[in-house]
Amino acid sequence: MTLKKEVTVGFSHLRGAGGAAALVLAGAALAACGGGGSSTDPNRGKDAKSFSLVISRNAIEGGKNTGEAEWITKSVIPGFVAQQKAKGVTAKVSFRGYGVDDEPYKTKMALDLKSRSGADVFDIDGIWVGEFAQAGYIAPLQDVVGAKSEMWDGWAQIPKSVQQLVTFEGKRYGIPGGTDGRVLFYNKKLFTQAGLPADWQPKSWDEILTAGRALKKVPGVTPIQLNAGTAMGEATSMQGVLPLLVGTGSEIYTGGKWTGGGAAVKQVLGLYSTIYGKEGLGDPKLQQEAKGRDKSFEEFAKGKIGILAEGDYFWRDVLNPKTGVAKMPSRDTDVGYTMIPAVTAGKGVRGQSFVSMSGGSATVLNPNTKYPQQAFELLSYMNSPEMMKARTAGTPEITSRTDVNNEVLKDDAFLKYLSDKVLPITSYRPGLAVYPQVSTALQEATAEVVSGKSPDEAAAAYTKKLEGIVGGADHVTAN
Repeated sequence: MTLKKEVTVGFSHLRGAGGAAALVLAGAALAACGGGGSSTDPNRGKDAKSFSLVISRNAIEGGKNTGEAEWITKSVIPGFVAQQKAKGVTAKVSFRGYGVDDEPYKTKMALDLKSRSGADVFDIDGIWVGEFAQAGYIAPLQDVVGAKSEMWDGWAQIPKSVQQLVTFEGKRYGIPGGTDGRVLFYNKKLFTQAGLPADWQPKSWDEILTAGRALKKVPGVTPIQLNAGTAMGEATSMQGVLPLLVGTGSEIYTGGKWTGGGAAVKQVLGLYSTIYGKEGLGDPKLQQEAKGRDKSFEEFAKGKIGILAEGDYFWRDVLNPKTGVAKMPSRDTDVGYTMIPAVTAGKGVRGQSFVSMSGGSATVLNPNTKYPQQAFELLSYMNSPEMMKARTAGTPEITSRTDVNNEVLKDDAFLKYLSDKVLPITSYRPGLAVYPQVSTALQEATAEVVSGKSPDEAAAAYTKKLEGIVGGADHVTAN
């Protein structure tokens, strides 16, 4: 049996950058329906004494993500082959790397899966998981591998919040690798001038506004930078709207419905209105400039912005005193970071007092692999403590594993803070094909508020656009 469906596959979110595109892939054949002689038995090829597997990801030696490619070819493959040899099994593993933009890489993976070909183990952006699953391109690990996937000891080391990255409709489709998190950055020198504490941790939105009012008294300073508008693209959603939304106790997509312009969205837009309109705590012009985000980076580095909401990319790659795009020599002494509070204590999602948003990659299995058991062994080996430590050698970064983070980040105070404090409370965007369009609608709503419209007007316009995007009011909740 072959089922045909037309799937719109969206593209968004590069770490530290925003972007969106879409393409239509028609005629997706669902793996579970057979066809082409493909078996769905998780134990097929289980007892093979010799097997071949292919790993793919958007990385290539000497080019894009060269470190990832070298890790696979120099650590993962020889280590796994030796592990199998010790069991009396001959494994041949090859790496098929790419060095292209995310959109063509995504298209290539989708077309391979559609034709029941391609790599056995491959990476996709976590935000693609839901749409690939709905298209029938990937299947839950438990369906591909069986109960073995649930018994992997690594799950105990990956926070439930981080497992959301590879989870769709309650089922895990892969293993998350690296991830990130959003926090509030602030300038300690400006805080001192404004009479604010250097160890600041706001416990509500009101406390953020209180700090902003104090900073407003310091000459030449923009108190708060909260990304807004369409010029900043996905950064507006990931660093602004979505963290605030989960801080009200709502998510953009839950229970099969999208969150419309009800009370929660009005609360979020109300904060934007206060910052950029009523109290003039932010620079509205900055949100409308084509390179406004880059300018906000430069202004923060020069001590002209007091509080800025961003991801760990901002610390690692923007303010980095040696290699940053907006080098800040005094970063380590003058920049503080703190968790994003819910609107008030205990009012965030899951009853949290602090919230965040994260992105990251997912390593998944091709449901058409001839060797599902061996492919899962390779997948779990790639995500073992030894391999994760090899992957981060020399360039510490946040992994999905708590045990690895505790070791490799012990000398990096900021990344350890994210691992310890932020990852356990983080949330992820819905990996659905229409999300990029929904995200744009949210960006447009903030742009309207920054331009002077009321939160109620912007929320009503957003609801109307949302209903058109997701197929009508039946798919939208008024929350």
